[in-house]
Amino acid sequence: MLLAQDRTKLDPTDDALFYEYPRFVTHVDEGFIQQLTSLYSDRLKPQTRILDLMSSWVSHLPEPMAFTHVEGHGLNGEELARNPRLDHFVVQNLNYNLQLPFSDQEFDAVLNTVSVQYLQYPDAIFAEIYRILKPNGIAIISFSNRMFYQKAIQAWRDDSEQKRVELVQSYFRSVSGFSEPEVVSNISSPKPWQWFNSNSTGGDPFYAVIANKISD
Repeated sequence: MLLAQDRTKLDPTDDALFYEYPRFVTHVDEGFIQQLTSLYSDRLKPQTRILDLMSSWVSHLPEPMAFTHVEGHGLNGEELARNPRLDHFVVQNLNYNLQLPFSDQEFDAVLNTVSVQYLQYPDAIFAEIYRILKPNGIAIISFSNRMFYQKAIQAWRDDSEQKRVELVQSYFRSVSGFSEPEVVSNISSPKPWQWFNSNSTGGDPFYAVIANKISD
């Protein structure tokens, strides 16, 4: 699906070094976060098992919704330990270890927020997402146009936003058994003080690509 050159990064050093120090910031604006939380409210179900893949100190899950278990996964243990929605977490570099440390059909939903651009072997990781999802489980991959440029793969860095959406769709399509990926987007998400400014470029664009596990 990706050529070797497509998987390369401008900074080829171990990602664990880049994420060694915690970053207690949000990487998208409030408009993006509100849209994501609203999407989770619509698509996730209470009292289910959630995996927040490549997570950090915040998961953007809807506050009123209670889950049976929320598992966190990421590269910085200090960030994950600060996340109040996580019941447990694991630290793992998916560009070195391509197998998720979870059982088959363990989760009802797998979430990935503004991190898919860093996966060098997305075909393998999406196969793992499929493996650990329960039948009819949902995967929600959300992203904007922001990134750590030096750590994003070339296939992501060098393409348009529309091509990035199509790229994530292709990741789902590479795994037999996912539904046809659905796209939810809001390219213009203006901040409140920009609503009446015709010259404003708006806030962070919002994209989510969603698919369900329909067979095993």
